Amino acid sequence: MAHRIVTQVVVTGARVFGKAFAEAYKQAQASSKHAAKTGQKLGASAGLTLDEACKILNVKPPQAGEANLEPVMERFKKLFDLNDPKKGGSFYLQSKILRARERIEMEVRQAGRKAAQEKEVREGWNPKVYKDR
Repeated sequence: MAHRIVTQVVVTGARVFGKAFAEAYKQAQASSKHAAKTGQKLGASAGLTLDEACKILNVKPPQAGEANLEPVMERFKKLFDLNDPKKGGSFYLQSKILRARERIEMEVRQAGRKAAQEKEVREGWNPKVYKDR
């Protein structure tokens, strides 16, 4: 009789685990398809849009890739220090603040690279040549 109960528990557990695994797999696939459609990258800042990052730090979004990062860094330092867990703050909020700063910096870097590439295409490539004497 005991072996029958153990067998039922194992079979039921396997079913529950199998269904949960299948559902998690479906969600992961749907997430990756959505990310591919929208052009987002999966990674550290995957779930954070530029608008959300600007709202978290309460700064204006960079216009045409040009942004003054001084106000961003000032807001980051202030909010990061205010949410220090040693001072009774929240590690979660500190993490969100850090990810917001990283997202804005990433956006500015990408825009800078794109602007440099466009400038190079317009003006042509002029390598620096050093002559030996």
